[in-house]
Amino acid sequence: MSAFIQQLPALIGVVIGALGSYWASARGDRARFRREQAARWDERRLTAYSEYARALKKSVTLAYRIAAHLGNDPHPHPLSPEEAAPAVAAATDARDPAGEALLMLGARDVVEKGRQWVVVVMEMEAFLREGTHDPDAWSGMLARQRAAREGYYAAVRRDLALPPGHAADWALVPSRPEGSAPAASGGGRRPPCGRSVG
Repeated sequence: MSAFIQQLPALIGVVIGALGSYWASARGDRARFRREQAARWDERRLTAYSEYARALKKSVTLAYRIAAHLGNDPHPHPLSPEEAAPAVAAATDARDPAGEALLMLGARDVVEKGRQWVVVVMEMEAFLREGTHDPDAWSGMLARQRAAREGYYAAVRRDLALPPGHAADWALVPSRPEGSAPAASGGGRRPPCGRSVG
């Protein structure tokens, strides 16, 4: 019996060490699981955010082309409303599932900014359905659309803890140097391929 008592402190130390090791391992596993789960949800949210942006951008690009046909936009590839109708319908249909994924997975601020962006896109589409020829009004809508898109992207970056990004409002063709003459065919307006991305 005395031998058992002599070994008791060592046995207690082994038991405490085993329990401590188990506790540390379980805690590490839980923390790793939480990190992996958060990374998976971040990836799913990024996918939903990207799909929504892609769906809206498709509608915006079609709107540019239709607006060019109506004389409102300098897009180099005009498209009549009749020719565009199937693509417009497909783009509109694609927005629904992308919007549902945004609602399901998106942060509240991102969803709100996404709503603001799609509202401006829908106003652009209504403007074009009416066959309006008003380049100044169209230009104002484009500015609002770009601001709404920038607000959406900024909310996405905040939600995913990404660094601030670029507003994507840049000219596709470098500006002409100070004092140089405008292109002969351009009259004083920017060439169609030189308009801002948006």
